[in-house]
Amino acid sequence: MSDLLFRTEEGVFSYRIAGILIHDGKILLQHVSNDPNYTGYSLPGGHPQFGETNEETLIREFNEEIGANIKVCDLKWVAELFFPWGEKPCHQICLYYEVKLANTDGIFLEKIFISKETLENQSFYLNFSWIPLEETTAMEIYPNNIAEMLNGLDNGVKKFIYRESS
Repeated sequence: MSDLLFRTEEGVFSYRIAGILIHDGKILLQHVSNDPNYTGYSLPGGHPQFGETNEETLIREFNEEIGANIKVCDLKWVAELFFPWGEKPCHQICLYYEVKLANTDGIFLEKIFISKETLENQSFYLNFSWIPLEETTAMEIYPNNIAEMLNGLDNGVKKFIYRESS
């Protein structure tokens, strides 16, 4: 199956689902380790495959990338994101769900761990890290309002627009 990710002459359209996983006062973040153009962190997740629900996407992505069994909880944020994707502009719709660990068997809770990912026939490595919530305000997290948004996580569903210059 193919991911819901489309290229056109004008740019790239991306539909992404991300999980907000907080455990013991720490949030799970990912960082691309072998791409010098990507310096920040983001929330784990991925693109749905055609016909796959948002919940199925998150369950699959967390299992594939870190071997975690998760429970998908409430939708927290709906984002329209505009940023460069290589040489073209990208328009991304990203839905952020709160997720919980179904169990902690085999999950690295204190260390950085690495997963290999493939997107559009390109392989890259994702470093996953548990970051104390209070440290997120001093970090580069994409989109750059995530640390602030975490403070209002229990305030219902929020919509935001983020534009990054190219």
